[in-house]
Amino acid sequence: MTQPPPERSWFGLEAPWAAEIHTDDTREFSRIWQGFMTARLTLGLVLVAMQITLLATGSTHSRWLLAISMAYFASTLTTGLFGKPLFLGYSFNRHWIRLVGLDVLAFSSLQILQGNPVNYTPLFALPILLASVLGSLRLALGTAAGVSLLLLGSSWVAAIAGSTDATLSLLQAALTGVGYFAVALLANQLASRLSTEGLRARSSQAAVRLQRQVNELVIEALPEGVLIVDAAGAVRAANPAALRLLTVQQGSRLTHLHQNPSWQPLLDLTQSSLSQAAAQQADVTLSQEGLGPRRIRVSTRPTNPQDLGGERLCVLFLQDQRELEARMRTEKLASMGRMSTAVAHEIRNPLAAITQANALLDEELQDPQHKRLTQMVSQNAQRLAKIVDDILEASRAQPQDGGLSPLQIALDESVNRVCRDWSTQNQCTQRLCCYLGAAALSVAFEGDHLRRVLVNLLDNARRYASERPGGIQVQTAAPQGQRMSLRVWSEGPPMDQSVERHLFEPFFSSESRSSGLGLYICRELCEGHGANIAYQRSTRELDGGQVDGNEFSVSFLYVAQSASAQTDDSKQSTWPITSF
Repeated sequence: MTQPPPERSWFGLEAPWAAEIHTDDTREFSRIWQGFMTARLTLGLVLVAMQITLLATGSTHSRWLLAISMAYFASTLTTGLFGKPLFLGYSFNRHWIRLVGLDVLAFSSLQILQGNPVNYTPLFALPILLASVLGSLRLALGTAAGVSLLLLGSSWVAAIAGSTDATLSLLQAALTGVGYFAVALLANQLASRLSTEGLRARSSQAAVRLQRQVNELVIEALPEGVLIVDAAGAVRAANPAALRLLTVQQGSRLTHLHQNPSWQPLLDLTQSSLSQAAAQQADVTLSQEGLGPRRIRVSTRPTNPQDLGGERLCVLFLQDQRELEARMRTEKLASMGRMSTAVAHEIRNPLAAITQANALLDEELQDPQHKRLTQMVSQNAQRLAKIVDDILEASRAQPQDGGLSPLQIALDESVNRVCRDWSTQNQCTQRLCCYLGAAALSVAFEGDHLRRVLVNLLDNARRYASERPGGIQVQTAAPQGQRMSLRVWSEGPPMDQSVERHLFEPFFSSESRSSGLGLYICRELCEGHGANIAYQRSTRELDGGQVDGNEFSVSFLYVAQSASAQTDDSKQSTWPITSF
């Protein structure tokens, strides 16, 4: 319901409901409206009953009073049953006439036509209150002025007729009028104050609801776990990160820290923090059956009992220690990346001189012990050279032409050549099986970069795979839509989750002897050619059974297909197998 904008006066807002009545205000406004309608209906019923009683006892013989009372009762009954809540406005209009004007007319008629000492002037308080609460201050004061004029006129007429003392009658009417003005002003101000406070309360509630929703969204998205626990260990709230850290099964509810004996350190820390009413921090180890120990850093923040009605709660912030350490290590090493690249350039020349000098020295030596020393120098020099190459490759892991010209290589042919060379160099002809299913299909990739990616993945697989034949498997697949895939699978245990999260980050490695750049280089090369690389656990057939292992998959952009491959679908459905 749209109303005129609020006006300002010496007394504040012109009307309690001068502003637009919003959805939240409808119920409150309807309740006030129904209260007034009930009061009018009750008053009409009392007037009818009183007039009938006076007629029955013979105290009065005016049937006009009964007719007016019955007409007023019928009007109030109709308005109460069928009338809708409405704002009376700022001036005398049809709504005012239908409600306030009718009341004033009915009570004035009863006061003028009365033939007994009954005084109806107190009834004028109802229409004045109605105009004060449901209308503007201007309308309320106007209604009070109109009632006062009616009372003064009635007293003046009675004084002319000589039925009453003129001075006393006029003074009584004036005093009553002043009281009505005061009632109108005070009722309007009180109603305005209550309406303003109601608007403020609803605004505050809306702000609190919005803040609560934002807090819930932030807590849900936090990478660290958040638990809200009471003094007895009951869990009031837990975000998804906390459930993952505590390895709560999906679909299960975390209701109490007593659910799992391994959570006892969390309960002890909570009770200690609440008893001391101070924040605490500790590193705890949660040992869960079948999962191994998990080190967690826990920070507690006890709440103020006065803010929660006397209830004592504790907020626990959980962080995986391994993830924290890995993150710190990654940040430190990543910050050294640029410096490492510069240092690597400087190392290459003296390293080449050391390697050459060692080779010359090895030719001159005959003593086997001296030979072993030169071999150790040669092996470590090669290791240093590999680290230098990895660092330099990481700095230039982009297509050689900047990606401006379209690249196209036959996937099966390139993969087969790289696998054959790698298996020969690393003496893995029995461990490696290659399944080529892309026929003469081509992908958008640079040949030398594909070799780097595949060699890095094979080196990684050789490091962790078993020694069984077929423990390392390379597979190419026919296109699915516009993508083709290359998969490198190796039999081995699953990776730790803290390691898996940082697989493709630079300078991150689970081994001290690795530079931590191999998978990072693979990712950079793939992204430079519009390809994707990902890790997952998968199952492969090995020695007649299904075996779980680690799989890295590369998804390429599919470029072209030869005419022979297009006509011979059997070549795509039957994958040739090459074992090295």
